[in-house]
Amino acid sequence: MSGMTFVISAPSGTGKTTVCQNLIKQDDKLRFSVSHTTRKPRLDEMDRVDYHFVDEVEFNRLVAEEAFLESARYAGNLYGTSFAAIRGTLEAGRDIMLEIEVQGAQLIRNRKFEAVFIFLLPPSMEILEQRLRDRGTDTEELIKQRLSEGNAEITMAKIFDYAVINDKLLNTVEQVQEIICAERTGEIKDVRARFGVAKVLENWLRLVE
Repeated sequence: MSGMTFVISAPSGTGKTTVCQNLIKQDDKLRFSVSHTTRKPRLDEMDRVDYHFVDEVEFNRLVAEEAFLESARYAGNLYGTSFAAIRGTLEAGRDIMLEIEVQGAQLIRNRKFEAVFIFLLPPSMEILEQRLRDRGTDTEELIKQRLSEGNAEITMAKIFDYAVINDKLLNTVEQVQEIICAERTGEIKDVRARFGVAKVLENWLRLVE
């Protein structure tokens, strides 16, 4: 039996990497797909653990070889999920998590690739801006670019199946885990009622107005 694919996306700074890391730690059935990127590693990141860090020449070579399930440019850098990163895990019957940009998620959706799509929302755009500033890795220009792109990405959230507001980390991890467990068993009525993307987006927009 083939494993399931869970796609998690969010505007930059929402905290999706931390959420995904916690999910992987507590769920021994879940594996993490290591994406490729042309951006420079942050101080706490390791090659082939957090990302495959490559230059644009290598990235474009992989694109030409059709090695990616999805690839996109985001905030000036290229990101992609290779077929090699997911095929073996799924064929072994294990579930895999893709932590990717919203554009990449849309490409996977357009490919009709079978997956569960989960969108993480920041508590507000003001808190998102503060999180971007607090991590101290981006220039002022890049922060403004990420915020602009974040607004655009939130309008694209409707292509996802679920949405969760990442206010408190432990609560968010628990809620995403609920969704994953429900999808595994097929008993999704309750989680769709609570975390269906249309309902959560409606409530979020009401809160931030």
